[in-house]
Amino acid sequence: MTHALLALAAALLQAPLPDTVRYTVLLAGRPAGVQTCWVAADGARHFFFEFNDRGRGPRLVEEVSLGADGIVSHVTILGHGYYKDSVEEQFRLARDSAWWKNQAETGATRVAAPGFYVSFNGVPEETALLARALLRAPHQRLPLLPAGEATIERVDSLRESANGETKVAVLYLVNGVGLTPVPVWLDGSGALVGSGAPGWFFIVRAGWESVVPRLERAQEGAAALRRTQLARTLAHRPAGIFAIRHARLFDAESKTARAGMTILITGNRISAVGADRTTTVPAGAEVVDATGKTVVPGLWDMHVHLSPDDGLLHIAAGVTTVRDMANDIDLLREMRQAFDTGGVVGPRVIAAGFIDGPGPYAGPTKVLVASADSGRAWVDRYHSLGYEQIKLYSSLDTSLVRPITTEAHRLGLRVSGHVPAFMTAERAVQAGYDEIQHANFLFLNFWPDSFPDTRGPVRFTAVAQHAAELDLQSPRVQQFVHLLRQHGTVIDATLNVFEDQFVARRGEVAPDYASIADRLPPQVRRGFLGGGLPVPPGMDQRYRDSFRAMLRLVGMLYRAGIRIEAGTDAFAGFALHRELELDVAAGIPAADVLQLATLGAARIMKHDADLGAVAPGKLADLVVVNGDPTKEISDIRKIEIVVKDGTVYRSADLYRAVGIRP
Repeated sequence: MTHALLALAAALLQAPLPDTVRYTVLLAGRPAGVQTCWVAADGARHFFFEFNDRGRGPRLVEEVSLGADGIVSHVTILGHGYYKDSVEEQFRLARDSAWWKNQAETGATRVAAPGFYVSFNGVPEETALLARALLRAPHQRLPLLPAGEATIERVDSLRESANGETKVAVLYLVNGVGLTPVPVWLDGSGALVGSGAPGWFFIVRAGWESVVPRLERAQEGAAALRRTQLARTLAHRPAGIFAIRHARLFDAESKTARAGMTILITGNRISAVGADRTTTVPAGAEVVDATGKTVVPGLWDMHVHLSPDDGLLHIAAGVTTVRDMANDIDLLREMRQAFDTGGVVGPRVIAAGFIDGPGPYAGPTKVLVASADSGRAWVDRYHSLGYEQIKLYSSLDTSLVRPITTEAHRLGLRVSGHVPAFMTAERAVQAGYDEIQHANFLFLNFWPDSFPDTRGPVRFTAVAQHAAELDLQSPRVQQFVHLLRQHGTVIDATLNVFEDQFVARRGEVAPDYASIADRLPPQVRRGFLGGGLPVPPGMDQRYRDSFRAMLRLVGMLYRAGIRIEAGTDAFAGFALHRELELDVAAGIPAADVLQLATLGAARIMKHDADLGAVAPGKLADLVVVNGDPTKEISDIRKIEIVVKDGTVYRSADLYRAVGIRP
C-alpha cells in the first residue's frame, strides 16, 4: 500500500464504493470524524479513520487481511497520529512466525497457536475484528500479539431501528486489552454497530447516531454492575473504632512529621489523634500497626476529567478528593452519587463547569457560548447544580471573559482555565481569573505577537521550541510574577503532561510512567511507547531544555509566594504521584509538596474545615505510606492503606482487581 491510498480513501468519502460502510465519530456527543470500511476484490479489508479534536487527531488508512479463522495475517497502516506524527505500521503472519514494526516497536516471534495482533495505531474497526475472532476461538480466548491474552463475554442486546432498518445490537465486553473491559456492539452478522466511552468518544454506524444514548445507557449499566461488585468486595467498613498505631504522622499545617502517633476513626470522622503513650485504644477496636510508616492526609488531584473506572485508580493511589475540570453534566452527577454512597469505589468530587466558544477548535462540550447573556446563564446553571468553579477554554471570545468572571464571583465561584486565544495570561488575570490551568500558558504570555492563536497544537509546540529561550530573571517575567502574587493567582501547572509531550520519545517508555510501566498489563504498557510531540530535526535537546525551563519557572513561582496546585490531567492516580515528584524536581521541598497536595488544595477550595489534615473532627480521609514521603517524595507511591470517608481500602487489592501488580 502506498500513500496514494490516503488520497483514495479521502475520495471514497465523497463517492463511496457500493459496499462501503460509514461510521460517525462523536466527541462529547458532537460529530468530529469518520471511519469508512470497504473490501477490495482480493478480500483485503480497508479502513479510513480520522477525527478532529481541537486541531489534533489522527488520519489513518489501514489494510488488513484475515485468515479463515478470523486471525489477522497482514496489516499495513499509513497516515498520521493524534499529534500529526507520521505513522507507518506493518504486521505479517506466515505459518508459525509473526513479525511487526511500528513507530515504537520492532519484533518477531514464533507462534505456537493462533494469536491476534493488536495494532499500535489500529482504527476502531479492529475491536470488531478481535471480537469476531474471539467468538470463533476455542473457549472464546486468544493469545494477543505482541503479548497478552484476550477473552470475550456477551452481556446484553437491544433491538433498535434507525436509518430505515432494524437490527439487534449485541453488547460484548473484550477483556485483556485495557485495564477494564472494552465494550463493542455487533449486529447479527458480526458487523460493528458502535463502540466507545459514554460522554467522550463514541463511534457508531452512520445513520444510527440517534441510538447512541440507548447504547451508552445499556453499556454503562453493564459496567456499573461490575463496579458495584468490586466495591462490595474491596471496601471495608469497620464495625467500630478503627485505630492506626505507632505511625509517623504528617502534620499538613506545620509541614512536619511526628513519630509514635495514634489515630482513632469513628464512623467517617477522626475522633482522636495523639501520642501512642497518651492515647488509649478502646477494647474491640480494629487496629493497624503502622510502625515505620507515614500517615498522610488524603491526597487531592486538582485537575482530572473523570470516567467511572477512574475512581478505583484514584483511591488505590491515595487520591481521596479530585476536582473535575470538564465533564458531561449528567455523567458527572451519576459518578459523584455512586462515589459518595460507596456503591462504586471513588474519591470525593468537586466540580468545575466548562465553558467554551463555538468554532473548529471548540472543546469537547455542549456548553458553547457566544454572548455575555449566554455565558452568565451557564454560570448560573452550574451554580444551581452545586459546582464550585468555572473553567473557561481556548475558543471563548475574549470579550466574554470579564462578564463571565464577574457573574461567577458574584455567586462565590472560582474562575480558571486555559487562556483564550488572542488573550494573554496577564489580561486573563486582570479580567478575573483566580487560577491558570497548564504551565504552557505562562510562557505563551510573553509571545502574544508570535503566537496569538493558541486554540490548536501551537500552544504546545511553541512552548516546546521556545521556552528554553525565555529569561526568567528578566524584568518582563518578574513583572508578571508580581502580578500573579498581587492577585493571589493560583497555578495548576500539570507538569506531567508537558514531561510526556516534550521528553517522551518513540520506542521508549514515557518518563512520567517509567516507574510503573512494568506493573501494567502488556497491552496497556505498549501505550507508553508512542512518544510525545513530534520533534523537528535538530530540536531534541531544545524540547528537553524547554521542559527544564518549565520546572525552573514553577519553582521560581513557588519561592515567590505563588500557590501551586497538584493537578494532573492524565492517568488517574499514578499521574499525581509523578506530579508530586516533578514539583520536588522544580525545587519545592518534599514536605511543602505534600502540603500543597493536601491542606493547600483544601484551603484553595474552602474545604479545609473538614479535609486536608489528620486531626480530631475532620473527615476520615487519610493514607498509610510504607516509607517517609516528607524526605523522599517517591515514597508516596508505596501506599498500603487508604481511608476515604471512614471506609478502608487495601491499595494492593484495588490494583489487583484491574490487573495491575501492586
